[in-house]
Amino acid sequence: MSETANERRRFHRIAFDAPTEIVQGERRWAVELHDLSLKGLLIKRPKQWNGDPNHPFNATVQLAEDAYVRMEVVLTRTQSDLLGFVCRHIDLDSISHLRRLVELNLGDEGLLERELAALGEDE
Repeated sequence: MSETANERRRFHRIAFDAPTEIVQGERRWAVELHDLSLKGLLIKRPKQWNGDPNHPFNATVQLAEDAYVRMEVVLTRTQSDLLGFVCRHIDLDSISHLRRLVELNLGDEGLLERELAALGEDE
């Protein structure tokens, strides 16, 4: 990644292995999660991928038996065998779970607060 891209990145990606599903209308894909951030997610492209990049998707990441991160996402990047999605909407329970996950993985309250502030700037 170039220095410029590193400077632009405001959200730390967390490599995370969890059951993940992408849904668009009647189409569903069980996908392999590559990483997750406060801003979105990166997945491995499923073999039967035929999603329409012009319409939003719903992503569900199962963190625990009763803990999920659910977000409305849009496809913003296709790279090799990876698909990158940016979050457009997330409910309060999901952002609470995601915030805790990021907090645990960053190990730095200051970094978390900067990422949360940057999230608000993108609105």
